[in-house]
Amino acid sequence: MQKKLLLIVPGVLILAVAGWAMNQGRTNTPVSASVEGIGIPRLLDLGATECIPCKMMAPILENLKEEYKGQFQVDFIDVWKNPKEAPKYGIKTIPTQIFFDTKGKELWRHVGFISREDILGKWKELGYEFKTTELPTIECWEPAKKETRNKDQICYMCDGDIHAKKLVTVKTDKGDVRLCNPHCYFIMWSCLTEDKADFEQKVTMTDWATGQRIPALEAVFLTGQDETTGRPWIKAFANRSAAIKERGVSGGNTVGLSVLKQQEMSHRCGFCDRSCYPQDAAEVIVDGGVQTWGCCSHCALGVAVRTGKDIEVRQPDGLTGEIIVVKTLNGQVASLEPATAVAWFGQRQRPDKTWGSAGCFHQGFFATPDHLKTWLDKHPLETGKLISIQQALADKMKLTPQQIQKACKIGECSPK
Repeated sequence: MQKKLLLIVPGVLILAVAGWAMNQGRTNTPVSASVEGIGIPRLLDLGATECIPCKMMAPILENLKEEYKGQFQVDFIDVWKNPKEAPKYGIKTIPTQIFFDTKGKELWRHVGFISREDILGKWKELGYEFKTTELPTIECWEPAKKETRNKDQICYMCDGDIHAKKLVTVKTDKGDVRLCNPHCYFIMWSCLTEDKADFEQKVTMTDWATGQRIPALEAVFLTGQDETTGRPWIKAFANRSAAIKERGVSGGNTVGLSVLKQQEMSHRCGFCDRSCYPQDAAEVIVDGGVQTWGCCSHCALGVAVRTGKDIEVRQPDGLTGEIIVVKTLNGQVASLEPATAVAWFGQRQRPDKTWGSAGCFHQGFFATPDHLKTWLDKHPLETGKLISIQQALADKMKLTPQQIQKACKIGECSPK
């Protein structure tokens, strides 16, 4: 019986079959292979269902097989289950992909994981153009609805409505910064670049009971979680007795500012380090099993460039909440579920008339372009465009360490 020997190398498995591998140096096995022509180009992937990089290839191959049916053929051979097939093609390492022309002549081969984009790019380089399902063009460079709110009614961080009972005010040299709730204040605090010593002295909260402004350092906070979503809520009060009275109505726990800050800082974005709630964020699993978060879908992808490792992103659809799963390998999208998922790149026009990111609160993933269209109908103030998730990741992978260090920091990447 032949024995399979494995030498693990990142991204590939070195495959040796006893009695075959040892003879490789004494045989004249050609580097290229030929098979019977089938009239259309063929992509053959030789691997194994239990090989890690091969598993990453599987959804890509299935997607290509379905999308380009009739244009080029996609086949897979498990060389662990069919060990006699590996020597036929001169395979020493899996996965290996071989590109054949219409007559069955080998044109090129690749060892290790290869992305969908690189497969299609190689076919084009080899002289083959295939009809592809193009992403629809969805762009909004003018808001579908005119902004009717006064500036002091709009949250500096998230652009949400400011309600009188939740207003947080931060005094600055350039005037008051108005925020829609304490959570947005802690998001702001977490991405300040200035010295934060005694910063709280500049901050006032709004007494939930009276509507009066109170110093943040003197406030008592009532915190709890929404029964349906689990998302935290925060109410500020001028004194503990008022907080306890409200607790009898809405439940929750009373805490001071220092304890509240600890709670708010307990979850941070793995890319830009902003405070975030897991209920609002993308879950990110970094290679090695470390869990972190992405405060938005694009920041979640940014964890790949910040850590230099492969990641898995689990981001809810911006419309339905359906989980979209993105896995990366070597800085590229290895798999995407569902394969129809797209990204919204929210942008805003700068004073010099150029366009830049509208900030983390205006980005998202959607399971289909139709979901994005429906979401835009419900958010008529949004501007930006649809891009592929592959493009969203590529944009992040281009960032320099200096750009990553500045990402989403107040004064560097400001929402206004």
